[in-house]
Amino acid sequence: MEQPIVRTVLREEIKARIIERIVDGTYGPGDRIVESQLAKEFGTSQAPVREALRDLEGQHLIESRPHKGARVRELSPERLFQVYPVRAALEELAAQEAASRMTDDVLDALAVEVEAMREAASDNDPRAQMVHDTRFHEIIVETAGNEVLLDTWRALRVETGTLVSVIRSEWDLHMVCEMHRPVLQALRLQDPALAGSEARAHIEFFGNLVRRHSDPVGANAPARP
Repeated sequence: MEQPIVRTVLREEIKARIIERIVDGTYGPGDRIVESQLAKEFGTSQAPVREALRDLEGQHLIESRPHKGARVRELSPERLFQVYPVRAALEELAAQEAASRMTDDVLDALAVEVEAMREAASDNDPRAQMVHDTRFHEIIVETAGNEVLLDTWRALRVETGTLVSVIRSEWDLHMVCEMHRPVLQALRLQDPALAGSEARAHIEFFGNLVRRHSDPVGANAPARP
């Protein structure tokens, strides 16, 4: 028997909202996600909430334990180190494809996100900056026009977000903002090779930054681009 369309839409909406909260740090690693609270918030039964959580568990974003409920999965540094090279390759491909599809509207949207990151840095608001940072990259991947690429990127985005949202408060937020400008400039030039190279270098830089932060020896080493 097929699921009712309304229930399926509810499940997807709830799932998207949970992912958004994991990425922006509202739900941190290890935080409990309570079915009854979400059902009350969305004004629905617990069934679509339970289905959304089951989907997210299949994506390894949350974990459920008997009598303990669902919690945001804690991401180990080792897994994060494995995620970054894959995400760098995806972002390189996305930027290459997006460069030839650039329009004034897309470029304006990217510029808006960079400006919002700058404002968040001035306000010392890492959570707001992460939201706009994520959207900047998502616009590029959406513009690439490859649904498989987009779905894979979104899954990896959440994995990086769960740990980076915790440690990012120690980063120079103005530096984080400025690191996006070379990517934007390459896209303005509509140069696929340059855009791909800048996108890969961008992700690899932050991957190395996270690695140094997680390394007891290199944790206090100064960050270098």
